[in-house]
Amino acid sequence: MLEKPFEIVDPADMADSVKHISSHGEFDSLLSSTRYVVVDFYADWCGPCKAIAPHFISMASKWSIPGFLAFAKINVDNVGSVAQKYRVAAMPTFMFFKEGKQVAVNGNVTIQGANLPSLKAAAEKMGKLAKEKAAAAAAEGA
Repeated sequence: MLEKPFEIVDPADMADSVKHISSHGEFDSLLSSTRYVVVDFYADWCGPCKAIAPHFISMASKWSIPGFLAFAKINVDNVGSVAQKYRVAAMPTFMFFKEGKQVAVNGNVTIQGANLPSLKAAAEKMGKLAKEKAAAAAAEGA
């Protein structure tokens, strides 16, 4: 049996795995309904934000598990109240949440700038944790 050397993925399908937050209430709702959340605070005018965005989308499509791990993008110019609450001063800034509270991943409470290696490591760690929690929840329900 031949294995496919690569899988063709529609970018629109990948983008669906990222939650685009449009209000403070929507963000609060995501935090309360999802165990782990990775957030990308960005701005439309930010070059490094645009450079890392496809990687963030790819991580979201690989690791997202409804109810256990979500990837969200927050435009600091459109949802300034959330950016202010978390004192976002540089773009992009990535933050991590567990059960609604901001947490450090791999020793980083935030990742500022388009630091792809750090972001990939953090997303992978959160992805593995979410996968374990989802498997445990499925086993309990079975």
